[in-house]
Amino acid sequence: MRSVILSAAARLLFPLLLLFSVFLLFRGHNDPGGGFVGGLVAATAYALLSLTGGVSSARRVLPARPEVLVGTGLLLALGSGLPSLAAGRPFMTGLWAGFALPVVGKPGTPVLFDTGVYVTVLGIVLLILFTLQEEDEA
Repeated sequence: MRSVILSAAARLLFPLLLLFSVFLLFRGHNDPGGGFVGGLVAATAYALLSLTGGVSSARRVLPARPEVLVGTGLLLALGSGLPSLAAGRPFMTGLWAGFALPVVGKPGTPVLFDTGVYVTVLGIVLLILFTLQEEDEA
């Protein structure tokens, strides 16, 4: 039995939670937040959808399968260290662009790393959640 109120609230909260997770991602380099917390908040948005409408409804709005998200996030986090090697610096040394963006500030490799962590955490949490929910439904 599904709650109509919870379903309506989930549809309203889903985009707000995703927007807040992106805010946490970009805020996290210099202040509390970052890829891990942002990924958890994004996973919470999808968890709310899957609890109210089932795993299939959450999978429909997910841009990729959770396994693909985990792999992509790990590659992105690893790849964020390669520019420093190309510049002759130690692996994972932070490099920043010479310009600043209005919301994000100076883009650089730490933001790439945080984005990789964000996508990895989102994928792992959803993989666990969807697997448990599908076992429970079966």
